[in-house]
Amino acid sequence: MKNKEPLILAVVVFFTLVTYYLVEPFAHGVMHKHVESEGFVYADLPAITKTGDAATGKELVMNAGCAGCHSIKAAGMPAPMDAVMSAQSYGVNPPDLSNAGALYDAKFLADLIKNPAHALNVEHKFDAEKGQMHPMVAFYGMGGDIDQEIADMVAYLQSIAVKPEEVTSTMAFENACGRCHAVGYENWTQIGEKPKFKHEKDGLAFDIKVMEYQDSLKAYMGKLPPDLSMYIRSRNEHFISTLVENPQNHLAGTAMPRVGVTAHSMEKVIEYLEDAGDTKRHERAAIGKNVMIYIVIFAIFALLWKKQVWRDLH
Repeated sequence: MKNKEPLILAVVVFFTLVTYYLVEPFAHGVMHKHVESEGFVYADLPAITKTGDAATGKELVMNAGCAGCHSIKAAGMPAPMDAVMSAQSYGVNPPDLSNAGALYDAKFLADLIKNPAHALNVEHKFDAEKGQMHPMVAFYGMGGDIDQEIADMVAYLQSIAVKPEEVTSTMAFENACGRCHAVGYENWTQIGEKPKFKHEKDGLAFDIKVMEYQDSLKAYMGKLPPDLSMYIRSRNEHFISTLVENPQNHLAGTAMPRVGVTAHSMEKVIEYLEDAGDTKRHERAAIGKNVMIYIVIFAIFALLWKKQVWRDLH
């Protein structure tokens, strides 16, 4: 009987290539399309053309009602409501502004103050002409040059913040992502890290607060944002960075807002997620280095032993 194995192989290879040709472009071009980074420059936002004055900015921040929603712990101003009540009022807990000047791009902060929906890139969700107002009230000025006033406010926020190089991974994540996303591996909930309670009832009471917050968040976002414990491993660094930079590039029409972090802050967010998704990565890297040193030393001794054994036979 004539050998049909080559023919069978050719048929299998042919249909495999056809399947790959039809599926691969869809999988990578549509389901997981590649998105280039925009460099965290936020080119669509207007530049700040005025030189801000921090002292004047402080007065404006205090008088413009910012503290009515936000805490500014660096200035000794606590949050007016707890996280659960804030979420019930606004959909999500407004962030503390102490380090906003270091975490977020200056152009983003300026546009956020003037036009929140535009800065956050969620105008498709909050259309003022249709009466769909963003929970954050836009700043319409205090009677002077509004661009100068906003520049002053941004200058104040930058003056009270830590230096950009002092931004930590935990600080970056909690401010930029942690009010919407939980990280179970780090014991982080949307209302903060869950403490260790002595009594079970206290832990249950905390869990109830988390669920109440999540109910408000789901109503605001449309669904509960995912836990990010393993996101850095199920996705990758590039996907997460470009998603945070401009969610619309990946998910057109998504309710996820643009966060407006700087490139450095984004690096810190990635660092946090890498530590959360692989808690032993630093330990493993140290062990790997020691293993490589051992292998090199072992190879040297093996070579010397080989020469000793075969010396008299050559």
